[in-house]
Amino acid sequence: MKTLLFGAHAESLRPLLEHYPEFELTESGPELVVCYGGDGTLLNAELRWPGVPKVPIRNSRRGNRCIARPPEEVIASLAARRMIRTEFIKIECRVHVDGMQNPRHVLTAMNEFNVHMGHINLAVRLKVWVNDEPFADGAEIIGDGVVVSTPFGSTAYFNQITRGIFYAGLGIAFKNITDLTSHLVVPDDVMIRVLVTRGPAVLAYDNCPDYVHLEEGDTLFLTKHAQPATVLTLEPMSHPTDAF
Repeated sequence: MKTLLFGAHAESLRPLLEHYPEFELTESGPELVVCYGGDGTLLNAELRWPGVPKVPIRNSRRGNRCIARPPEEVIASLAARRMIRTEFIKIECRVHVDGMQNPRHVLTAMNEFNVHMGHINLAVRLKVWVNDEPFADGAEIIGDGVVVSTPFGSTAYFNQITRGIFYAGLGIAFKNITDLTSHLVVPDDVMIRVLVTRGPAVLAYDNCPDYVHLEEGDTLFLTKHAQPATVLTLEPMSHPTDAF
């Protein structure tokens, strides 16, 4: 199997993998990515090689989504084909700028998409629809922004905002808005539309270093992505959001 090592200290695992003839180490076109680091390493690997199965081995204090077991044990289980395949839904976001009919950006995220005010002292204004039904009767939402999360990402920023997690669907959480309103968890087969009614704003996703700049009139269409993220674990997970 063509296997790629990923992470700041991932090369230290090379002798372990070379011990097994099942693994053909490669620098491109992998069939499997062994991540050695923390949660950010896993998210970054999914951004670079979407859909390719990942084995996240913890080598960080912040690795709640990584396997906290010795690398030797994990790789031996991997070679023996004892790992358990788990799929996680991702979100697709199509960004339409200045009323353009075709999207300028088509992005995917394993954790979340995050719309945030572009100036620290100037609120962003938004309107939100779920399957063309206006949220809050079509009222303008004024505040720091909005987060749309997967169940996998609900233990991250979504949880910091809402103090809750969810196991199915997509979560919508509003950040420091002027009017009291509830956060939402909606089925994962819906279309979420976000219109920037006053900017500037920025769109961030997972741990990608590149932001998308948004202005008044820009629209985001967010749906479940057709291809899930695949993670290999040592034990079965009762819920997709469980820590390993």
